[in-house]
Amino acid sequence: MSSIDGQPRFAAPLRRMHWIMFALVLLAYLFINLFELFPKGSATRANILASHFLAGLAVLLLVLPRLWLRSRHPRPAITPPLGHWEELLGKLTHAALYLFLLVQPILGVLTLQVGGKAVTLFGVTVLPALLAAPDRALSHQLENIHSWIGTIFYYVIGLHILAALWHHYRRHDDTLKRML
Repeated sequence: MSSIDGQPRFAAPLRRMHWIMFALVLLAYLFINLFELFPKGSATRANILASHFLAGLAVLLLVLPRLWLRSRHPRPAITPPLGHWEELLGKLTHAALYLFLLVQPILGVLTLQVGGKAVTLFGVTVLPALLAAPDRALSHQLENIHSWIGTIFYYVIGLHILAALWHHYRRHDDTLKRML
């Protein structure tokens, strides 16, 4: 654990991983929202979708190392301490965020696989289609679930950001500074 101005902070690898994953999730959302702006079959649309896949796969590859780092480094105390309900709400939100970081990319890969499609990045196959008999209906359902969870997490991520700002500007504690 390190400190800034005598205040405890998360370990440097955890802070770096937090901001890298924030950037990757932001990029995944940005790319999937840009995707619809381009005509079907266009190279730009395909590249934007590949960029979405790349960001999602990077999140998937980093979530387990992040959880491992989290288990190896103690969480610095918040000063002044939180009330019981605030502590519980924070833990629930963080559990939901970690679950999202794990489940959402897996759903994306499953959607492609169940649909009989390979995972390709800019024309390079990184995971071939593994099912001999694709199920397009199930793939469509998984895609809808992936989209639905993505929409829900706009709000969960927004809550996380608003909570950090509330702690910093309204409660005047060191919650946000611990991650800087």
